[in-house]
Amino acid sequence: MRRQNQSVITEFILIGFSNLGHLQVPLFFTFLLVYLATLMANATIMTVIRLDRTLHTPMYFFLFVLSCSETCYTLAIVPKMLANLLSTSHTISFSGCAPQLFFFVGLACTNCFLIAAMGYDRYVAICNPLNYTLVSRATCVLLVLASSCCGFLISVVVNVLVFSVPFCVSNQINHFFCDISPVIKLGCSDTSLKEMVIFFLSILVLLVPFVLIFISYVFIVSAILKITSAEGQWKAFATCASHLTVVIVHYGCASFIYLRPRSLYSSDKDRLVAVTYTVFTPLLNPLVYTLRNKEVKSALSKVLSRYSFPKTV
Repeated sequence: MRRQNQSVITEFILIGFSNLGHLQVPLFFTFLLVYLATLMANATIMTVIRLDRTLHTPMYFFLFVLSCSETCYTLAIVPKMLANLLSTSHTISFSGCAPQLFFFVGLACTNCFLIAAMGYDRYVAICNPLNYTLVSRATCVLLVLASSCCGFLISVVVNVLVFSVPFCVSNQINHFFCDISPVIKLGCSDTSLKEMVIFFLSILVLLVPFVLIFISYVFIVSAILKITSAEGQWKAFATCASHLTVVIVHYGCASFIYLRPRSLYSSDKDRLVAVTYTVFTPLLNPLVYTLRNKEVKSALSKVLSRYSFPKTV
C-alpha cells in the first residue's frame, strides 16, 4: 500500500520564491552573480594552493578540500534554484529530489567534519608547533576520507528515513530545494520517530564537532596568552581568525535550522537562513581566507605575476 501511495506523486513543486512575483528576476541575477563569484573564488583558492608550494601544509590542504566540497555543495542546489526563478512550473521530479537531498546532506555533513578537522589543525599548529611539521599528508587524507565517509553515511540514513515516508496528500514543498523538514512534512503517516532520529543525527553532526572545536580553542587561547609579546599573540590569533569566522557562520546557520523543535518551524525565516548557507556562505569561505590571510594573498600575488606577465626575451 505504501508503494502505491508513494507512486501517486511523481514530482514535487518547489514553492520557493514564487510568492515574490516580479522580484524573481532581480533575485535570479543577484543569485547568479553570487554563484559565479563563488565558483570563481573557490577555483582561485584551489588553484593558488595547488600551484604555490609554500601553501602545501595541512591547513591549506584542508582549505583546498573544503573549497572543492563547497563548490560541489552549491552545484547540488543553486542551478536548480536559478532555473526555477525563471520558470513558471517550479517543479522537481521525485527521482531528482532524492539525489539533491542526498548530496546536500552528505556535503553539508562533510563540511562540518572538515571544519572540525581544521580546528584540530590550528590546535596542533599553535599548542604543539614542534609536532605540526610531523603531521603527514597521509594523516590529512585519512581525516578527509573519514569526514566524507561519515558525512555520506549519515546522508544515506537521512534519505532512507525521509523517502520511506508515504507521500499521498500534497506535493508542494514550501522551500526552494529539497530540504529535510519541508519534504518529510509532506508525509501522510506519523513521522515523529523518523524526525527524532534525524534530530539526533543533527546533534551528532553539529554539536559534537562544535564542542571539539570549542575545546581546541580553549587550549589555543591558553597557549596564546602565554606568549610574552603582543605581536606574537596577535600573529597567533590572526592564524585562527579566518577559521573562527567560518565556524560561527556555518554552525550558527545550521544550528538555527536543524537543532530546534518542529513547532518552531517557520518557512519564511528558514528560506532566508537557507539562502545564507546555500548561496552566500560558500562565497564567504574563500573571501575570508583570502582577505584575512597574508600567506594566501602573497601566494595569489605570486601566481598572478608568474602567469599573467610572462618574461620578455
